[in-house]
Amino acid sequence: MEEEIISDVESNMKLSITHLVDALSKIRTGRANPSLVSNINVEYYGTKTPLQQLATINIPDPKLIVIQPFDKSSINEIEKSIQNEDIGLNPSLDGDIIRIPIPALSEERRKELTKVASKETEDAKISIRSHRRNGIDNVSDLLSDSSTDETKRIEGEIQKLTDLYITKIDDILSKKQDELLEV
Repeated sequence: MEEEIISDVESNMKLSITHLVDALSKIRTGRANPSLVSNINVEYYGTKTPLQQLATINIPDPKLIVIQPFDKSSINEIEKSIQNEDIGLNPSLDGDIIRIPIPALSEERRKELTKVASKETEDAKISIRSHRRNGIDNVSDLLSDSSTDETKRIEGEIQKLTDLYITKIDDILSKKQDELLEV
């Protein structure tokens, strides 16, 4: 049962890391990235549909995103949805494709985005600590009448997991900050 609790805590911590990576991928750097537009919802025959289901998204060079819709009639709706999304990108139609140039970020904007990334990582750390607390509470409830040595051992394992995932979060933040501050 103790191993199940530890496994549960670890899987929850992995989910927190996955969520962090997803959130950070949406923070725009000076480079083109498909995740900037892939989850934009487009009105398609009366239904909100993610862009990635309506078109191929290519990155021919680091400063350009090219979107090629599967259904050519949806191109105007896709363009309108990208413009309405507040991500600071300006799409332009070029025949059957949409080109989105990625403008360079100002130094001030880079610092703002670094703060946003730091906040996201702090939220992830809080989530990791919450999973640790829940795991320790579960162990305490399970082993309330058992030896304290066993409880301390399991709490130690949970703490090691916590330290490992906090270190991973710090590494992820460091890489994102380097990416953001790169000119």
